[in-house]
Amino acid sequence: MLQYLVIVGAIIQLAGIASYIKETLTGSTKPNRVTWLLWSVAPMIATFAALSAGVRWSVLPVFMSGFGPFLVFLASFINKNSYWKLEKFDYICGLCSILALILWGITKEPSIAIIFAIASDGFAAVPTIIKSWKYPKTETVTPYITGLLNSSTSFAAITVWNFSSVAFPVYLVIINILLSSYVFKKYILKKTLSA
Repeated sequence: MLQYLVIVGAIIQLAGIASYIKETLTGSTKPNRVTWLLWSVAPMIATFAALSAGVRWSVLPVFMSGFGPFLVFLASFINKNSYWKLEKFDYICGLCSILALILWGITKEPSIAIIFAIASDGFAAVPTIIKSWKYPKTETVTPYITGLLNSSTSFAAITVWNFSSVAFPVYLVIINILLSSYVFKKYILKKTLSA
């Protein structure tokens, strides 16, 4: 019965992504396209690797962590002022991320695929982590908080505790905590400056 909690988590994350997409379309949030594209690819690879290793319900949050970013990536093309200008460092991180995916493609092992998917996702996150720290007003906290809730539901659905079922959800919890805290900094600064 607890495995159905992942469906609730998926719905929550979808609501958070919808909020982020709305902010992207209005231009008040500026997503980094390299990050959001690669955030959609790496979790999909981890999803298929986990499914091939026999993981079932607990992989839904991992799938959603790729599906949502793909929607954000698409939305960033609608409003020309809604995306973050890419710099050389963004492309280097993107290249490292793609290299990790290629290395996984060569190995074809589910555990190796998950390791490389985590590495790829992590490299893809670096530009947004830096942007969130330096320019927190260009981000919205909602998708990271809902992503944290969504990825946390994986643990309720895990029936076999092994690397394939636990690794990517643990990574997602960590990265969403990190991004939430950096983006949330703008709300703390806003309250402090207005007091």
